[in-house]
Amino acid sequence: MNKPLPSDPTIFSKIIDKEIPADIVHEDDLCLAFKDIMPCAPVHLLVIPKKPIPRLCDATEADKALLGHLNLVANKVAADAGIGEAFRLVVNNGADACQSVFHLHYHVIGDRQLQWPPG
Repeated sequence: MNKPLPSDPTIFSKIIDKEIPADIVHEDDLCLAFKDIMPCAPVHLLVIPKKPIPRLCDATEADKALLGHLNLVANKVAADAGIGEAFRLVVNNGADACQSVFHLHYHVIGDRQLQWPPG
């Protein structure tokens, strides 16, 4: 599979650009968080950077502060959703890890008993 390019439009870039609607729960200058349209748990939120990074492995040293910010926002939206004490944060990296949208995104999953191992 060819490496996705940051300039390739994705459904998430269209959500960021407000071309398609989403149930947004958080937005700031760096990122957006919204409800997943195919939730796997009662609470299933996605946190995405506005900067187009296709996969976590495509992030660079220059993205260190942004990646930290995404983690803090994931914690905030989990708390706002009432699951701040028990949630799972998931990043699928690449097609073999079931990444289907090649725009970095964190899944914030909770409000039910989660199983281990997850995959």
